Amino acid sequence: MKETPLSNCERRFLLRAIEEKKRLDGRQTYDYRNIKISFGTDYGCCIVELGKTRVLGQVSCELVSPKLNRATEGILFFNLELSQMAAPAFEPGRQSDLLVKLNRLLERCLRNSKCIDTESLCVVAGEKVWQIRVDLHLLNHDGNIIDAASIAAIVALCHFRRPDVSVQGEEVTLYTPEERDPVPLSIHHMPICVSFAFFQQGTYLLVDPNEREERVMDGLLVIAMNKHREICTIQSSGGIMLLKDQVLRCSKIAGVKVLEITELIQKALENDQKVRKEGGKFGFAESIASQRITAFKMEKAPIDTSDVEEKAEEIIAEAEPPSEVVSNPVLWTPGTAQIGEGIENSWGDLEESEKEEEDEDGTDEAIILDTIKMDTGVEVSNIGSQDAPIVLSDSEEEEMIILEPDKNPKKIRTQTISAKQEKAPSKKPVKKRKKKRAAN
Repeated sequence: MKETPLSNCERRFLLRAIEEKKRLDGRQTYDYRNIKISFGTDYGCCIVELGKTRVLGQVSCELVSPKLNRATEGILFFNLELSQMAAPAFEPGRQSDLLVKLNRLLERCLRNSKCIDTESLCVVAGEKVWQIRVDLHLLNHDGNIIDAASIAAIVALCHFRRPDVSVQGEEVTLYTPEERDPVPLSIHHMPICVSFAFFQQGTYLLVDPNEREERVMDGLLVIAMNKHREICTIQSSGGIMLLKDQVLRCSKIAGVKVLEITELIQKALENDQKVRKEGGKFGFAESIASQRITAFKMEKAPIDTSDVEEKAEEIIAEAEPPSEVVSNPVLWTPGTAQIGEGIENSWGDLEESEKEEEDEDGTDEAIILDTIKMDTGVEVSNIGSQDAPIVLSDSEEEEMIILEPDKNPKKIRTQTISAKQEKAPSKKPVKKRKKKRAAN
């Protein structure tokens, strides 16, 4: 997937802001973004955050045969990977020109500068040496990959510990961390890359460009330097012509920035070593801010529990006494019960207008009930009596179930008149009632 190009409006806006010495994130011309270093639980694992650019560094080692022309020196190997997780423009399984350029620059910065004593990695001359492999993974891309990668690589190398080895005759014994403490690498100095972006053919200069500023820049100058102001490597790209004064000015700025970053790295390493010695918690999970929603821990506030009983007694004394509880349920009708005091049901209450209509229609309903009794020949039981059975019938000839309280149900067979003869006389008075209501 190709990256989305900048529009002309965005390009003009960025260039005009740079001309006015303004940046999108509010930094000054020579300001670096915030650098955060966090270490994993294992030695040699770290994450470096340069603003929103994040790089994961991991160092590993193994015993291998040395090179023929350098039989007493160990091997250093650097590998930088640009995954699609960092930016959708990076294609997996294919080495882009940017990746090749970054890998070569890292090797020149760290291997060719002799920052690590490779002769100390020799175990048996010509037979066994340590191969140190530095894997760098770009987790998020927001510009200036080389600076973040160089910091992550040197921090991981300083934090790494290799297993201890002893040689007796031709036997090589490798000790576990439980048997012997791991041995740190011998590091002479710490080279760090500092990037400078040039705009308008070298007229304007920015330190630590972000991703949008890299898109509109005309050229890039990378200077690798240690805190002793020794230039380890220098590289210019973009095809711009720089003057001698511009390069000297950039080297002075780089010396100041490298000194600040080196102090930050040493302080982070000292803090991690102190926590590990004291037996405290360490790792990536502990470096997450507790205020974030994705935090794994919460800050515990101290609670005073000395006078808990006194406070509880005061609360109980001030509280209102509980209301009286009805011990026995109230039986209104058989099969129902009520516990406690309830509110009267107002569902069946009628309004004044409805009560007047009920009084007027009372006579009509009495006539209708008399006609139903005469036609069907079935006596309607007294509904108000509790002990009388309730007869349910739906068809001409069916099983009748008599519901009686506290007795087994009995089955009776009754014969009724045909449905047609039963319903015919009962429909007319109902219609009259409806017409009368409509008239009212």
